[in-house]
Amino acid sequence: MALKSLWGRLTGREEEKPAPEAEAPPSATEIAAPEAPPAPEPEPEPEAAEKQGWFGRLRSGLSRSAARLTENVTSLFTRRRLDDEALEELEETLIAADLGVAAARRIVEDFRKTRFGKEVTAEEVKQALAESIAGILAPVAKPLVIDRGLKPHVVLVVGVNGTGKTTTIAKLGQQYRDQGLSCTFVAGDTFRAAAVEQLQVWADRTGASLVAPAKPGADAAGLAFDAMTAARAAGTDVLLVDTAGRLHNKSALMEELRKIVRIIKRVDPAAPHSVLLVLDATTGQNAIQQAKVFSEMVNVTGLAVTKLDGSAKGGVVVALAQEFAIPVHVVGVGEKAADLRPFEPGDFARSLMGLE
Repeated sequence: MALKSLWGRLTGREEEKPAPEAEAPPSATEIAAPEAPPAPEPEPEPEAAEKQGWFGRLRSGLSRSAARLTENVTSLFTRRRLDDEALEELEETLIAADLGVAAARRIVEDFRKTRFGKEVTAEEVKQALAESIAGILAPVAKPLVIDRGLKPHVVLVVGVNGTGKTTTIAKLGQQYRDQGLSCTFVAGDTFRAAAVEQLQVWADRTGASLVAPAKPGADAAGLAFDAMTAARAAGTDVLLVDTAGRLHNKSALMEELRKIVRIIKRVDPAAPHSVLLVLDATTGQNAIQQAKVFSEMVNVTGLAVTKLDGSAKGGVVVALAQEFAIPVHVVGVGEKAADLRPFEPGDFARSLMGLE
């Protein structure tokens, strides 16, 4: 074979190759049109996908709270009758999960009226708890609505240092800018240089303007007055005013906040139009005390509950709703602007109980 191949290359005559065998004619089934590929599954609508994504983040953020609560519930109810002893243990479980005494008693009384003496499973109890919790939360789930006719709508942001006031202002500012509203940040925590610098960074990122003190320790009320005057002249839509949070000196902080409110009213007697108290969920029952103190200082009109993503104490939101009935405007489960969202009681209650 090798000699024949070499002779062919030398003489220019290739070795003859056998003709390929003729293929058999295709059968009728082979001639038929090929099977159509499976239709792609419809993509979820953007709103549905976003909703699912947010619920996932909320459920993940509350996973520690849910684990703490549902573990005890599961151990309590293994196909047992809901008698007085079981109800007492359930109340203790709810209190330990930071839902507060008043809310725990209300939920247990609901159980006593509707399920007393019946055999229940842990899953049935979780479902019923989610419904009862949602019932407590529903009246306070109200968004922070910006009145576009005010120019500016003044939002005074209060809370102790470390709760996330400055980042909450930044996130709200980003969201308002995305809605086409012009925003100004007021760095009213004048004693904390870090707070002023942080707000400057966020103003640059979000395209908001910033009114900052000329020097540390400047008068916060005077700064608010200048900001109000400039915002009104410029027709700014939203003015977000940061404030100090040195609660260890309650009397001085109270006087400072009241002074800011008095000075703002000189420009607009109806201002501030919203007073947003920022609470850190990781502090648990301390958030209750903070709500009491700041409600004494200023007329708190709404709450922002932050850091639910790192907390095993998410039940405190239920305690706040039961005790104060102050609107919960937004909750936060992360660092991005999209992680601060309007409060949804049903989603929150189901996430708190570890339900889909």
